[in-house]
Amino acid sequence: MPLAHKGMRVGLFGGSFNPPHEGHVLVAETAIRRLQLDQVWWMVTPGNPLKSHKELAALETRVNLSRQICEDPKIKITAFEAAHDLQFTAETLQFVKSRNSGVNFVWLMGADNLANFHHWQNWQFIAGQFPIAVIDRPGSTLSYLSSRMAKTFAHARLDETDAKRLPFLKAPAWTFLHGPRSTLSSTAIRNAAK
Repeated sequence: MPLAHKGMRVGLFGGSFNPPHEGHVLVAETAIRRLQLDQVWWMVTPGNPLKSHKELAALETRVNLSRQICEDPKIKITAFEAAHDLQFTAETLQFVKSRNSGVNFVWLMGADNLANFHHWQNWQFIAGQFPIAVIDRPGSTLSYLSSRMAKTFAHARLDETDAKRLPFLKAPAWTFLHGPRSTLSSTAIRNAAK
């Protein structure tokens, strides 16, 4: 787990990154800029429990590829979930919180995940752990209005013009960040390589 000090603002950006691409970098950099984050922990997961692992590259490969495309020193590539046998986001957030008192964490996710967020194990618990920043992705812009998560936590939505306040808010709190979008997707990259 990367080192963070009390008072820091840290984004948690988890995914299989199979493979990582410039769209992922854009999400991390958008969060750093708009939320004024000190760090983003780019958490390469052992695998998404909701997806098949048939085409999943080795964890070490995905970590190395992530390091190759991330030049910003504020982005910390890590795979600590595998070392601690953490399989679900809710477990990871509890683990991070228990070891980082006083750090202002924000969970980061691409808008493409928002539509299915309610299928994640303990999704309402996740929303209550740390504030969430949803970063726009092509084809997913309207998900912040129509998703079950957005409707359930409509009262906790922060206007994106106040996004820099998000790391300091008590969860549940979330915002949707519009901005530059990349059409790249890991699925399309894997399919093109076949």
